[in-house]
Amino acid sequence: MRPVLLLVDLQNDFLNAPGLEPAARVVIANARRLLDAARAAGVPVLHAITAVDASGRDAMPHWSTQPRLRCVRGTPGHAEPPELSPVDGEETVSKAFFSAFSATELDRALAAARADTLLVAGVHLHGCVRATVLDAYQRGLAVWIAEDAVASDDPLHAAVTRRYLEGRAARFASVTSLIARLKGHAPEDDADPRLVNEAVRRAREANVSWSALPPGARSGILAALAERLEADGERSELARRMAVEVGKPVSQGEAEVRRTAELLRHAAALGVAPPGPVPAGSGSAFRRVPLGVVAAITPWNNPLAIPWGKLGPALALGNTAVWKPAPAATAIAGRSLELAHAAGLPDGVVRLVAGDHRAAAAVMSDPGVDAVTLSGSSAAGWAAQEICARRRIPLQAELGGNNAAIVWTGADLDRAASQVARGAFAFAGQRCTANRRAIVADALFPEFRERVLAAVASLHWGDPLDPETEIGPLVSVEARDRVAAAVAEAAAGGAQTATPHRASPDPAGPRAWYPPTVVADAAPESAIVQEETFGPVLVLQRARTFDEALALANGVRQGLVAALFAGPGSWNERFAREAQSGVLKWNLSTADADASAPFGGWKASGLGPPEHGPGDLEFYSRLQALYGAP
Repeated sequence: MRPVLLLVDLQNDFLNAPGLEPAARVVIANARRLLDAARAAGVPVLHAITAVDASGRDAMPHWSTQPRLRCVRGTPGHAEPPELSPVDGEETVSKAFFSAFSATELDRALAAARADTLLVAGVHLHGCVRATVLDAYQRGLAVWIAEDAVASDDPLHAAVTRRYLEGRAARFASVTSLIARLKGHAPEDDADPRLVNEAVRRAREANVSWSALPPGARSGILAALAERLEADGERSELARRMAVEVGKPVSQGEAEVRRTAELLRHAAALGVAPPGPVPAGSGSAFRRVPLGVVAAITPWNNPLAIPWGKLGPALALGNTAVWKPAPAATAIAGRSLELAHAAGLPDGVVRLVAGDHRAAAAVMSDPGVDAVTLSGSSAAGWAAQEICARRRIPLQAELGGNNAAIVWTGADLDRAASQVARGAFAFAGQRCTANRRAIVADALFPEFRERVLAAVASLHWGDPLDPETEIGPLVSVEARDRVAAAVAEAAAGGAQTATPHRASPDPAGPRAWYPPTVVADAAPESAIVQEETFGPVLVLQRARTFDEALALANGVRQGLVAALFAGPGSWNERFAREAQSGVLKWNLSTADADASAPFGGWKASGLGPPEHGPGDLEFYSRLQALYGAP
């Protein structure tokens, strides 16, 4: 392999565009990692950038309809960020149209390097990156796209583009995987379509007998699984596995096992008395019937509660399932499935598929799958939305949160500080309901800040196997570095940061430690405010009026959970009326949720019916009208 790294349009005007996914700081950080690795390996680097004249005479024709030109020569927007700027020996080619090959110098530079492989990072995946990749394919080059170092301001179009390119002109891999390839370590592919197809086929076969079982029999198996999970030895062992494999403190792991059992019991109750047929009118009725085979795509951070919160109601209502857990949670998933079989679950009713996002895409795309339920990132949601829309099958997706608690007049500040701190930092903030932000009345801000810092300092940060630990490590070094970069960017932008815990619990150990950090006075438009850090970071924001507090709370793409700490006053009614979140709380942290209540986000936090409560019946079964009589 004779590779060349090509950076496409990683310029300030494109990176600063609204709606870019992933966020600019993520793309820049990942592109920099790949750039450093390429330089270290002696791989040639080329920078392809858009450059137009201020008059617009050489701009693409459709740019004439836009309010301003982008990437005008000599302007700051034309430049690459300093982290990605070329060094001596790296060539820059200027283009005016989509493909980097519209600059004739690119063909010459690739020929001089005798390149047979192109590694690509850049923006936009649906536009200039796509055009460049197709032209590279036409020239016979093997193309690898750094999936976490490309971005788009049209993420659904980007998801379509990815599927189109991956089946034809390019392969996608993470920056970590590409760096391994540059070092001569080619990771094995993780999505054998034959294994996926076999899993779906087995689930389809099992569906015939499973859906025909009396509802009480299905519910009895789920209740028996709940009992096995709650047995002291098994609960402790599963909690220990979570601590070892994903860094979840054992006390929180045990709580998750108990919550999983509670979710299963709610699911069992759902299946005891299935609805219908229900008379609808003269000679007609309706009933609910199972969907068939449900694909469950689940994350690593709640490796039991989230999956079985999906699988439980799916099974209770007569569906079978193919379960694709996150790689870090695969072993825990396997053990829980062993317990389910011991509780009486027939083989094939739930089939486990291991692998990364490629395996998830293969499962969702399989024609034997009738619906998809997913918990994951925004990018995972766009990919699932594209697949399910193309196949016209139902999708339920929980896509994270950037949750705010408003601390207002009359609040019990000690309670608010304690609740917010624990909600922000338990499990190092690695849960979708974590308290990411606290929006505080300006007059209360100094006192609340001191109290929340004290509350954070009182939380035990340490070994996840220690029963006293509340804050453990992050799941990976990559996650730690991502959080560190977000905080560093906020500090460089003028935000104030504080770390109540000074020393790492185990600085010489293999864990990815990051100190619990409180960030104050970041600009509302900054990345630390707008993007979900998914780490041990709490952002404090000031508000002079309740109007401003609500605007700040609602002023992010997500809308999963919002909370209000306040005394009596009209703000309680306004919060209930105007907060744009699927879950609202008073005088409680945004973290945690009841097993019987609907759980789902608004805006970018979710798609489809909410999980749990009435959402289970709505999603895992469908209505069928009946006329006449057999």
